[in-house]
Amino acid sequence: MSTPTTVGALTLRPLDPLRDAELLHTWVTHPKAAFWMMQQARLEDVERAYMEIAADEHHHAHLGLHDGVPAFLMEWYDPAHRELVGLYEPRPGDVGMHFLVAPTDRPVRGFTRAVITAVMRQLFEDPATARVVVEPDVDNKAVHALNEAVGFLPEREIQKPEKKALLSFCTRDRFLAATGVAA
Repeated sequence: MSTPTTVGALTLRPLDPLRDAELLHTWVTHPKAAFWMMQQARLEDVERAYMEIAADEHHHAHLGLHDGVPAFLMEWYDPAHRELVGLYEPRPGDVGMHFLVAPTDRPVRGFTRAVITAVMRQLFEDPATARVVVEPDVDNKAVHALNEAVGFLPEREIQKPEKKALLSFCTRDRFLAATGVAA
């Protein structure tokens, strides 16, 4: 996928757990990634976590590039099998999603919104995707605002083993209405 945006071209490539682990380690242990819950992770922990994702048929990860330079992480999963099992009733076509923007000392205005828009567009390009499901920490107000900007509607708070989360959903139609971006 390549998406031209007002902030530059955003592309995705499959994550290579061995090749990309060192870079990801710097991202997930950065203070700005506190909600990623890997602050104390060692390089081996990150490598192992993404090796497990690479081997999992129900969980996937891509590295996002901004004008060819690694800049964000996208994960998607089947909520009937991962993350949300037993916490809500999944529907056919539900896809769970996480994204992480790399820390930077030179932020680009509108970049994170461009990233979440590109991630959502990628998910909705699959005609089987009916709804995107997210479960961010209830205290992550910044991501709640971004989710709302691309069409997510909060449904309720849920208790996951590692956090209290805000379960939210976005349909293809809500995404299009919120962003004007067709998948």
